Amino acid sequence: MKTPLTFVGALLLGVSLLAFRSDNPHEAEIKSWHQKRIENLKAEEGWLNLAGLFWLKEGENTIGGNEKNSIVFPAEHSDAFLGKIILKDGKVTFEAAPQAAVQLGEQAVTNAELFPYQGKPTVLKHKTLRWFIIQRGDKFAIRLRDLEGTYVKAFKGIETFPITTDWKVKAKFIPTEGKKLTILDITGRSYEQASPGKFVFTIDGKEYSLESVGSKERPHFVFGDLTNKHDTYGGGRFLDAPAPDAEGYTYIDFNKAYNPP
Repeated sequence: MKTPLTFVGALLLGVSLLAFRSDNPHEAEIKSWHQKRIENLKAEEGWLNLAGLFWLKEGENTIGGNEKNSIVFPAEHSDAFLGKIILKDGKVTFEAAPQAAVQLGEQAVTNAELFPYQGKPTVLKHKTLRWFIIQRGDKFAIRLRDLEGTYVKAFKGIETFPITTDWKVKAKFIPTEGKKLTILDITGRSYEQASPGKFVFTIDGKEYSLESVGSKERPHFVFGDLTNKHDTYGGGRFLDAPAPDAEGYTYIDFNKAYNPP
């Protein structure tokens, strides 16, 4: 009779421990943050459906699924000839090919002004494709999305490190007015971004600091560590933190570090 009772007691204890772990506020916070990140990646304006970045030449740039186009869209999701993107003196317009089913919002379009735009980019649609214009310095490009692209279909989630409060550290904000950091983007272009200051913290008795970009109220970090060699993105990771309090302190939680984008 003792054995069944012992087994039941151990089982109940195990269930209680699991419940305690599930109710851990910090772990729940990180899991919620991670889930939101997944949802953002899978959203229509997320990063998973990016299917191409095509730099424009001055003049006419034809687009469509046929290889004869200047810019070739995924053939399985595009008609052969959709029209042409025209770049002239910093202005970008679109002219549709005859019978091309291209939409702006829910309306069919035969021509449209794509750049400059007010507020959000002007997005054109064709089947599962979405595209708009971006500017980088004096150059312009088509950024193409495919809502049923390879990465969207193959996505199985993101592997994470174990959650631990050891990597949530208290940090002191040290302002550095007027300082700028040189940032290198994925296209190989560099640009300067203002840094409001650095955040100083201690891990295992050793002092570290991270220089932030963005603003004091919304500090953003780009950092690297030894995991960049094999486990995480080689170029480093991104991390955001809450604004420092009146005394200049905040918490940096490395459990929320993520690979770009």
